[in-house]
Amino acid sequence: MCYALLLIKIFFLSRVSILELFNSQRAINRSFNLIPFHSISEYISGNTANLKRFASANVVGNILVFIPLGVYLSLFKSKSRSMMNLLFLFMVSLFIEIIQGLLGIGAADIDDIILNALGGWIGILVYKSLLFILRDVKRVQTAIAGLSVLIGLPVIYYYLFMIKMRF
Repeated sequence: MCYALLLIKIFFLSRVSILELFNSQRAINRSFNLIPFHSISEYISGNTANLKRFASANVVGNILVFIPLGVYLSLFKSKSRSMMNLLFLFMVSLFIEIIQGLLGIGAADIDDIILNALGGWIGILVYKSLLFILRDVKRVQTAIAGLSVLIGLPVIYYYLFMIKMRF
């Protein structure tokens, strides 16, 4: 539940508050990129240090934010094939980008979808690796719960309370 709230905050409420989101006087700037790897190549070819720092944060952030979703999806839908889980992750990312574009609360970018799907795929691989190493679903569940507490809670705390993000 905390992870879901964090995703909502990052994807939908990081640039506007809930009050601003439904304000009819708000200026809406829509941006769409449908060319794969266009944004990433612009980041790489950028000359300024700030652009490179933003690019790194954007690329790494889009990957990292979906890794837990890939792990949790594999955990809760372990009977599903990995390809179906990856397709689901792709569809979730596509939905997020469409909503961001329609509401004007972020740039709808195919590169974000690709990076999010990559992060979800890494999460699926993490789950499969844990299952291979621990050889028992119950142990994997315990390990993921422990990792969620050790890694997830501090990250969620940091994003929700330490970084100034609008509500």
